[in-house]
Amino acid sequence: MRSIKRIINIHQIDGYKVYCLFNNGESRIIDFQQLFQEWEVGRDDIEFPLLTSQEEFSQVEVIDGTLVWRNLPIESENDLGEEEIYYYDLDPIVLYEASLPDPLRKLEIGLMIKQARKEQGLTQEELASKSGTSKHYISRVENNKSGIELSTLIKIVEGGLGKRLQINIG
Repeated sequence: MRSIKRIINIHQIDGYKVYCLFNNGESRIIDFQQLFQEWEVGRDDIEFPLLTSQEEFSQVEVIDGTLVWRNLPIESENDLGEEEIYYYDLDPIVLYEASLPDPLRKLEIGLMIKQARKEQGLTQEELASKSGTSKHYISRVENNKSGIELSTLIKIVEGGLGKRLQINIG
């Protein structure tokens, strides 16, 4: 279930761009003007009111891991023939694939580790040895090819680099 991309938060809405946090820790930007243009949304499409009114568009919210517009109800019948109303939403995987990384929210932990390692004249192998990890893992972290657990980050920064890890939530 972790590998399925889900939206967990909206950072901000700027026009028709939605800045989101996904469950993999990535902050990404979804440009709906561009997306709806690619989909060739026209007057007869359900999304059309969203594209023509920023006020309507900005009523988006996160429900069950995706973006939902409750101001865009859709009437349908269930299997029993009973009328149901649900709201316009989009598959979060589609949204992830249509989005771009948010460069202002990207953490450069790998780059910071690499710079600190080089400043101290350490090789990846030496840093790995001091921090109880492997050279391969240090390389993956420095090149942003691997996530990192907080306990491992502490081992690398404090054990391997001899620095104090400080985290500021702002």
